[in-house]
Amino acid sequence: MIENIRLSFRGILSHKMRSFLTMLGIIIGIAAIIAIVSTIQGTNEQIQKNLIGSGVNNVRISLNQGDWEYDYSSGIPDGIVPVTDEQLADLRKIRHAENVSLYHQRQDYDGVYHAATSLSGGYVMGIDTSYLDAAGLQIRSGRGISSEDLLHFRKVCLLDTDSSNSLFQGEDPLNQTIEIRGEPFVIVGTVGDKESFQPLIKTMTDYYTYSGEKSGKVYIPSTCWPVLYQYDEPEYVVIRADKTENMTAIGKDAESILNQNISGDYTYKAQNLMEQAKQIQQLSQSTNTMLIWIAAISLLVGGIGVMNIMLVSFTERTSEIGLKKAIGAPKKAILIQFLTEAVVLTSLGGILGVITGIILAYLISNLNGTPVAISVPASVFAVAFSMAIGIVFGILPSYKAANLDPIEALRRE
Repeated sequence: MIENIRLSFRGILSHKMRSFLTMLGIIIGIAAIIAIVSTIQGTNEQIQKNLIGSGVNNVRISLNQGDWEYDYSSGIPDGIVPVTDEQLADLRKIRHAENVSLYHQRQDYDGVYHAATSLSGGYVMGIDTSYLDAAGLQIRSGRGISSEDLLHFRKVCLLDTDSSNSLFQGEDPLNQTIEIRGEPFVIVGTVGDKESFQPLIKTMTDYYTYSGEKSGKVYIPSTCWPVLYQYDEPEYVVIRADKTENMTAIGKDAESILNQNISGDYTYKAQNLMEQAKQIQQLSQSTNTMLIWIAAISLLVGGIGVMNIMLVSFTERTSEIGLKKAIGAPKKAILIQFLTEAVVLTSLGGILGVITGIILAYLISNLNGTPVAISVPASVFAVAFSMAIGIVFGILPSYKAANLDPIEALRRE
């Protein structure tokens, strides 16, 4: 086998231009597929990051009325009570759930003020001590909400970056006072995301899909919630998953626990970001599949080119084949020699195609700003597939060479 490979390389190098032109169809086909697959994979990963964020695997569950999230400004829904201690214990037992927190949320358009500055459209959040970790937030300055704050109903609060900028325009907000629905709250800390991540926004559609709410949030102890809004108001739930892939399953388990004693038009529903990402990815799936098939056609053309050049090589080397058979070379040896040459030729084309495809993928990324992620399995498969092409399209020339009559071959010379 080693000798056959050596002879194959010698034959390829002795006809460099002819060999390159033969491999060109393979190179173009493999390069196109690698570039398309890498661009698709990079775009899909970016879509998932845009929706979920970088490493913040939290699932949010809210009470819905029909297909819409319930608006608590309309009052407490009939027959719906806050999450019980038993339900909370069950939520914490969900497989792959690392942290669970209950919280209140209300968008308040004119309820948050600092002096004459209003946090228009901002959110007020009633949280417990585990919320920041479950939601993927961390303290940037000051401190968080403590157990003593909850126990003693202290009117303290945290601001995120957007609310801090809106209310204080770059000034240090720590230990200053804001009003929430006429009640004074002292700012004890500021918070931000654990992972520094900005979605890739290129179009207005991307903006509306990915940008989310940027009006700012104010976090208060959940025990102070009735001071501002309502007693016994049903809570939202946030659960941090150990991995992004487990978010959907965790959401379904949480829905099952929370909906056990609920009937009528109300249901708890998880925000299934993984499913949203899949739906967006599937929008371009048909186009991407068509592009891959078009690229695959060039592989077929390349395979036909390999068959053609091997038939030419068979004709040129008729006397060599006849001489080998005359001195006792078996059919199997001749068959393997020609088949090895075809496989080596297409494998080289496959390797060059993968290299070209990677370069092309990064070139497209730089020109269009399209994310790219090189797929190692696709690269390995491409080389293996090119070898398979060599076997398939090299069989006929190899078979003809193996079955050549040595006397007829020597007579042609």
